[in-house]
Amino acid sequence: MDIKKFVCREKKRGDCYRLLSACFYQPEKDVFLKEGIFENLASLLKEVSPEASAFAAEMGKVFLISGEVDLNVDYAKLFVGPNELLAPPYGSVYLDGERRVMGDSTMEVIKMYEEQGLSIDKEFRNLPDHITAELEFMYYLIFREIEALEKSDIATALNSIKIQELFLNRFLKQWVQPFCNKMREGATNGFYRSLADCTLTFINNFHPGDVLHEELLNANAQV
Repeated sequence: MDIKKFVCREKKRGDCYRLLSACFYQPEKDVFLKEGIFENLASLLKEVSPEASAFAAEMGKVFLISGEVDLNVDYAKLFVGPNELLAPPYGSVYLDGERRVMGDSTMEVIKMYEEQGLSIDKEFRNLPDHITAELEFMYYLIFREIEALEKSDIATALNSIKIQELFLNRFLKQWVQPFCNKMREGATNGFYRSLADCTLTFINNFHPGDVLHEELLNANAQV
């Protein structure tokens, strides 16, 4: 794989994280459909994680025929409240036990953000280990990797991949399965069941580890 093709693939992988994160925001039909979130996600996943692409396409089909009220009712029951959340979207609930937020794992996540030069925006209304924040952090790490690649800074790019692996294995992969299981169990709308399947498949079946390291090193050798 030459370096240009590798960068193109990484851009698509990063966009998958960005678009998947958007799917966990409050559903606004006009906005979601206008931006083509599901079509774009399904298209990108065909190359990046083909197994997840079908679930993204199904999300788009169900979203199109679902009423906005029904989508928002499911969204509230799963992620917001006011009653007990059916699928709490916070890593610490699953990693720290006792269904609590802002636990030790949250502090570790914040530390990783800070080590990469990030801080929580005051306008960000969710907790630091919310599913949207962790997915967007992966997008940011891939963006940094691509920046380094475009400057031919292979060492920095490889380090970014290493941080991606660390974050996935220490945090996101550790709680995404029970979270997605709860989504499937609690959702009454097929959209959130398909979103659970898409998220779980993408996170668990795609690894930025040895294969990417090998491809990047091979690409660098061809430059």
